[in-house]
Amino acid sequence: MTASSMMNPIDKKLFDQLTTMKEETRQELTRILEFWSQEVFQSEKGSFVGRIDQMGNKYPDADLGAVLITRILWTFSAAFKYSGREEYKVVAKAAFELVTQSFWDSEFGGLFWSIDHNGQVSSTRKQAYAQGFGLYGLSEYYSAFGDPVALDYSRSLYRTLEDKFYELQFGGYLEALDRDWSEIQDQRLSDKDANAPKTMNTHLHILEPYSNLYREDPSQELRDRLESLTRLFLYKIIDPETGHFDLFFARNWTRLSTIHSYGHNIEGAWLLHEAAELIGDPRLTREVERASERLVEVTLNEGTDHDGSLFNESEDGVLDTDKHWWPQAEAMVGYLDAYEITGNSAYLAECLRVWDFIKSYLIDREQGEWYWRVDKGGTPIELEDKAGFWKCPYHNSRALMETLRRIEQITNSND
Repeated sequence: MTASSMMNPIDKKLFDQLTTMKEETRQELTRILEFWSQEVFQSEKGSFVGRIDQMGNKYPDADLGAVLITRILWTFSAAFKYSGREEYKVVAKAAFELVTQSFWDSEFGGLFWSIDHNGQVSSTRKQAYAQGFGLYGLSEYYSAFGDPVALDYSRSLYRTLEDKFYELQFGGYLEALDRDWSEIQDQRLSDKDANAPKTMNTHLHILEPYSNLYREDPSQELRDRLESLTRLFLYKIIDPETGHFDLFFARNWTRLSTIHSYGHNIEGAWLLHEAAELIGDPRLTREVERASERLVEVTLNEGTDHDGSLFNESEDGVLDTDKHWWPQAEAMVGYLDAYEITGNSAYLAECLRVWDFIKSYLIDREQGEWYWRVDKGGTPIELEDKAGFWKCPYHNSRALMETLRRIEQITNSND
């Protein structure tokens, strides 16, 4: 926590609200982890249900995506570190074995994109995004359990990202390659994404695991790569005029989109700050803190509804007013981080407001977990999955763990 917030005591009302929020988020974290360990995890198979729809119907024959399983790996490794509960270790170990045995390409290295419910490869494409989440999950598994095999796999994925995906001419990482590391025409992460060779999203989710690996396995090379990534965000990805992240780029970093993603803005704000603090260069940290605060402010000013919730995105001034689960989760952490940077308690009030929205509209108290998204009025969109290729436990579980840790620091410093 930075000195600024330590020097700004909060009033009793805010202190009491944060104390209540701490207990509520602890309970909600347990509830989410129970859903994933009891409804999604198949203990008899040591595997996972690939899809559960909004009504709770299970689709055990659905493919398993690398993003889903590596995010489960990260979540339950982190949850074990937080709680020490053995049942979380069981889930983490099952995910670890799937990642290293079924998703791992023993011939060319790296992670396949998806497998079927029998563990056979269904898509051999290699997305940098999936390699990043593999590194995130495997390095967290190593952190939780000290398994040297997990560290070996983590180092291998780091080398894969550097040797196969890093683009020398202009810097940064390419989106996707074929199984044998040859180039492919369709590099899209999903059908909703532009077919661009470089994206903000993938770079954010390489920065994130590089930070995680650096905590566990520091080296000068990794520090340099983490610093290079951080500066890419400052000088290429953040639009200096608007303060937003730009999303899609050509190889030479020419912008290819005018979409603003409010969830990514506020998630990236705290992940960049995390990276800068690990790098440990005071001048870089100050520069990142200014950029992070601006990312939070443009999100507050342009992407936040009257009730504190975050809209999804905007493009050329047209606002998508749906409210997805993950931006609300990331907003809690982003606001707490902004408070730690500035000492401005208004950010704590915003964190409380978005938590109130989550409690009122996103938590599904009948079927479990959170709704994927609700409309502007708070009505759930029932076509979306509760668990699946892209609906994973990582955003909300991580946000709750981060919130618990940060509120604990804030309340302890204000006792």
